[in-house]
Amino acid sequence: MRVAVIGAGWAGCAAAVEATRLGYQTTLFETARIPGGRARRVGGTVAGEAVALDNGQHILIGAYAETLRLMKDLGIDPDTALLRLPLTLRFPDGSGLKLPNLPAPLDALTGIILAQGWSLADKFSMLKTAVGWQLKKFQCEPGQSVADLCRGLSPGAMASLIEPLCVSALNTPAERASGQVFLRVMHDSLFSESGGSNLLLPRTDLSALLPDAALAWLSAQGGTARLGARVQSIAPVGSSWVVTTDVSAAFDCVVLACPPNEAARLIEGSGVAAEDWLAQAGGLQHEALTTVYAWAPEARLEQPMLALPAEPNEPAQFVFDRGQLGGPAGLLAFVISASTGDSAALTTQVLAQAKAQLWHLGMGPLEAVQTIVEKRATFACTPGLQRPGADVAHGLWACGDYIEGPYPATLEGAVRSGLEAARRLH
Repeated sequence: MRVAVIGAGWAGCAAAVEATRLGYQTTLFETARIPGGRARRVGGTVAGEAVALDNGQHILIGAYAETLRLMKDLGIDPDTALLRLPLTLRFPDGSGLKLPNLPAPLDALTGIILAQGWSLADKFSMLKTAVGWQLKKFQCEPGQSVADLCRGLSPGAMASLIEPLCVSALNTPAERASGQVFLRVMHDSLFSESGGSNLLLPRTDLSALLPDAALAWLSAQGGTARLGARVQSIAPVGSSWVVTTDVSAAFDCVVLACPPNEAARLIEGSGVAAEDWLAQAGGLQHEALTTVYAWAPEARLEQPMLALPAEPNEPAQFVFDRGQLGGPAGLLAFVISASTGDSAALTTQVLAQAKAQLWHLGMGPLEAVQTIVEKRATFACTPGLQRPGADVAHGLWACGDYIEGPYPATLEGAVRSGLEAARRLH
């Protein structure tokens, strides 16, 4: 059987690999010339030298079981490609949390007790809240936000742990973020398997981390990847689906692994009856993600990643030292989750924030390298959100991190969705 997978992001790559493994003849279509979707390589220049950047700085965690398994299957060694660290949310002043190397959930509980700069009230408040989540089996009412879950939590614990975790995992501020999805992330990362909370920081660009290997594997297995080929339309014809780019070809089934607005365009144009799916996809709101790359010859952080105190005029929540992650020395990546504002204003604010918060590192003034704003980086993971399902019509499926599932818009959510869509072909 012939399968068309439309979109070579992480979901599409996973779907194409799994479909091929299951014996299907797979063709992967991608509008861009570089695979990876919202987690892909982009070119940049630092100190006159060409470098590989990413369209958004991403963190993986140890609980990303399916992503890590797929990487290994494709010949990528996670221990080489990723820097594994215990969960660390340290701020420039040294305050914050670092989990010890203990079995879960002892590592989380001990990390809270030993957190630097936290008052006894902060620690007791966080422990009491965490125990309450465990007693309720990490369940809450569908309409509760993360802020609702944390009523009674001390402001210090909220600012130092919950808000950074929430915005990094869900790309949605705590007052608007789904409490149930957040609890699932907390359970799987902090209170389930040992090592699940470990930070996995990419040592290579995001396309090289998985999508490049997926396309190479697909080609070696006789599949086809068509980069730079935008799908204009799909249409059911008899028992087949005709996929049209600059040419038309017939397939037995189609997997839509493109963004929800693009999937909706293709579904509407196909004429199939999918009103409920289209309504749910159309109801998704989106959050932006901005990465500000900046450089100075002497710039170096005390560790590969720091959390940053964020305010409206100091919007970055994290900074990464790309020089410690396989990139050029002196290159820093500042991340603004759920960002608002234009590129120029955000760049100016971040450079001022770096000067105010990282002055003690003696790095000198930072030079802006490149600012990348992904305006529709993720869906807004809000309470009670009804996400579209994987089944669209006969012979037509959808996958992506926005598809119905327990996880927010993460790389793991994308990979799991892609694998599941391919398995539904049976």
